[in-house]
Amino acid sequence: MALDRWIAFIILCVASAYAYAAFFTMDQLLPPFMQRNPIWPSTFPKVLSVMAILTSLVILLGFEKPTVEDSAPEIDYRRLGDYHLFQALALLGLMVAYALLLRPAGFLLSTVGFLTIGGIVLGERKLYILIPVALIATGIVWYLVERVLGIFLSPLPFFL
Repeated sequence: MALDRWIAFIILCVASAYAYAAFFTMDQLLPPFMQRNPIWPSTFPKVLSVMAILTSLVILLGFEKPTVEDSAPEIDYRRLGDYHLFQALALLGLMVAYALLLRPAGFLLSTVGFLTIGGIVLGERKLYILIPVALIATGIVWYLVERVLGIFLSPLPFFL
């Protein structure tokens, strides 16, 4: 089986577990007044899990066969060193660090750091563009979540 089908199979397994949690375990503890709402907290996870399952099934079952024009070479798993493996692993490590630092460092500091370091890892060298864009994007997301949606996000580190 090709590498893309193995990845689709892994995504299918994870999406199936996520769908089980979204459909059968998330709505049990809802208060009675929320049970009458048309949209529940589990609505987006349900939609996301169904879309992930359908997409991975399309790849796994081979419905997306490439045409003659799209005959790009497949990924050769024997030559993984040629595929910017350091960048991929660095981004995965950066995502884990972001998740761990979100509460202690605060949303603003950890998100600006994640976007800036992630941009540097991906090859952006113009820091005079990268840092203002990260600051503006983080500020807009924090404002929308905090003020518009009314969800509290700790903006600063815990000791401030």
